Amino acid sequence: MAKPAPARTAQQRGPIGARVNPALLRRALDALERLGGRIPHRDFVGVADFSLPSRTPRFHLLDLADGSATTHLVAHGRGSDPAHTGWLERFSNEMFSHATSAGAYLTAELYVGEHGRSMRLDGLDPTNDNAASRAIVVHGAWYVSEEIAAQHGVLGRSEGCLAVAASSLGEILDRLGPGRLIYADKA
Repeated sequence: MAKPAPARTAQQRGPIGARVNPALLRRALDALERLGGRIPHRDFVGVADFSLPSRTPRFHLLDLADGSATTHLVAHGRGSDPAHTGWLERFSNEMFSHATSAGAYLTAELYVGEHGRSMRLDGLDPTNDNAASRAIVVHGAWYVSEEIAAQHGVLGRSEGCLAVAASSLGEILDRLGPGRLIYADKA
């Protein structure tokens, strides 16, 4: 088996248009508009592009005020990738599916739990409205890092959560905080 290409740097900064697939960006911004007052803070938005492999930075933290974005590694759920290929094969909103769900999320309260500092998510679409009852959150994970991606060619998998590198967690939680949009889907 050929050694996988090395992962790109886990945190990249650049203009939004150069970072995010245009179709996925449009759907995220449409969701922000559609959800209106349900999203009280509109300065930062998170976009997870699960059409990319897990070894690739694919969580985009968008600064809508200055038009920039930082891009980070993010894992998907093991139920979304049963063969552990690194590619998200399916989304699910079902209890105990251990899969990632697609759609718009409202970032909720920060807390310290099993995975350390974390942020709860409320699903706002029929495709992810079980997020809170499934305990789908943003958290840091040891199995999300440039080293893991380079060594294995894939990241580890979560139970459906948006698990990010420990080195990215602070920026993501600080900038998104409660009351903002995260949009997850395939382009």
